[in-house]
Amino acid sequence: MDLQAIWYFLWVLLWAVYFITDGFDLGMGILLPFISKNDMEKRVIYNAAGPLWDGNEVWLITAGGVTFAAFPLVYAVMFSSLYSALMLVLFALILRGVSFEFRGKMDSPGWKKLWDSCLFIGSLVPALLLGAAFANIFRGIPIDGEGVYHGTLFTLLNPYGLLGGVLFVFLVVVHGAIWLAIKSDGALHERAVKAAKGAWSVLLAVAVIFLAASAISTDIYGNYLAHPFLSVFILITVLALLGIRFFLGKGTYWKAWFSSAVTIVGACFYGFIGLFPRMFPSSLNPDFTLTAYNSASSPMTLKIMLVLALIFVPIVLIYQGWAYNLFKDKVKQDDLAREEAY
Repeated sequence: MDLQAIWYFLWVLLWAVYFITDGFDLGMGILLPFISKNDMEKRVIYNAAGPLWDGNEVWLITAGGVTFAAFPLVYAVMFSSLYSALMLVLFALILRGVSFEFRGKMDSPGWKKLWDSCLFIGSLVPALLLGAAFANIFRGIPIDGEGVYHGTLFTLLNPYGLLGGVLFVFLVVVHGAIWLAIKSDGALHERAVKAAKGAWSVLLAVAVIFLAASAISTDIYGNYLAHPFLSVFILITVLALLGIRFFLGKGTYWKAWFSSAVTIVGACFYGFIGLFPRMFPSSLNPDFTLTAYNSASSPMTLKIMLVLALIFVPIVLIYQGWAYNLFKDKVKQDDLAREEAY
């Protein structure tokens, strides 16, 4: 495998790790107004994500940084073509971060309701738009030979793009509901389990429709037909998706969460394995498509980055594993009484 291909798959993996780690934060934020019945339950949700959410977003910065360093042409065209959508995602993520810090500053129902609404919007908008953006990449973006985008924000909100957004929303809702089931007890725990099971049924239906729609709206099955062994990735993803429901039924929530994580990784690789080596396909002319080979940095840059990645990524993973282990227990009333609690 050459350097461009290695970085192509590392690039996809970094996005997948971001969606796994920040996905449950986004999912709990979307569930907040529907699943919590009082202020204490809302605080449990905030504190289930609280110690981890900002560390999770390191992977978003890493994925964006790798796009810039390894594939600068893709970075330039992607961030200008998807500028409006990505700015909305950025503003929503800022709103979400501020809601964690500001909600507890005043003991006023109106104040808390305001920031609860911000958390909901700041979680729903990134999930919907990131899903729509990636679905549009699978479908092809209207860019010309100069990398100029011929469309608007609403061009991205086509039926296939919206379907990708809905799929991603339910992926993170299931992921978040399972995390909340792990971190809570009592009535909130029971509601989280019920929400995970209900959202899983919708996710399954949307995933089937998305797979069928991909055959009509994209050509990503071409690589799978040319190399049938690649279908094993789809099979693993489907088994992981079914595993979520199986483990939820067994009441083994950590296993259900890891199945959900594998499903998210599989959903990311499903599209980009089909696209390879294309990274930013043009729907106007295939000759305008940006690939891992016509948009990569120099081989020397890719080699240096690979050495740095092999050194520092394991360190980050070890640190994040330590943090997750530290906060693995359920959120209790004693935790909410602490000064640093949200």
